[in-house]
Amino acid sequence: MMKSELKIKAIENGTVIDHITANKSLHILKILDLPDDEIINVTVAMNVSSGQTGRKDIVKIENREIDTKELNQIALIAPKATINIIRDYEVIKKDKIILPEVITSIIKCTNDKCITNYENEPIKSKFKVIESQPPVLRCHYCEKLIKNEDIEKQFE
Repeated sequence: MMKSELKIKAIENGTVIDHITANKSLHILKILDLPDDEIINVTVAMNVSSGQTGRKDIVKIENREIDTKELNQIALIAPKATINIIRDYEVIKKDKIILPEVITSIIKCTNDKCITNYENEPIKSKFKVIESQPPVLRCHYCEKLIKNEDIEKQFE
C-alpha cells in the first residue's frame, strides 16, 4: 500500500518565505500582522525537513507581496530566509534576506532609561547592527547592546 503525501499547493500570486529558522514562522506571522481579514490564504509549514539546515519553516501568503520594512523585520528573526515573489504561479523574483546596517523603528531598546522609551519624546528607535549571525544591535542613543534573545522576546 502506498502512503499518500500531503502537498502544499502552489499559489498563483503572492509571497513565499522559505528557509525560516525552524519554529519561527509564528513570529513572522506576527511581524506581518497575519492572518487578517483581507488575506484569504496563509499557509504555514513548521519544522519540516531541509537539506540545507536540517529543519525549517515555510510561509506562503496569497495575494500579498511583502515590503522592505517587513523584510528588515523578518531578517531579525530569520536571517537565512529567502523571499520568493510569485505571479501567475511563477517565481518572478527570489531574494535572500539581508540584515541592513541600521534598523529603525522595528524593535524597542531594552534600556528603560533610553530616550526612545519615553512616551513624551517623539524619537524612533535606531540600532546599528554589530553582528548579523546571531544578530547583536547597538542602540544609537544609549549604546545598549541588544542580543538575539532580547530581540526574539519582542516578537513573541
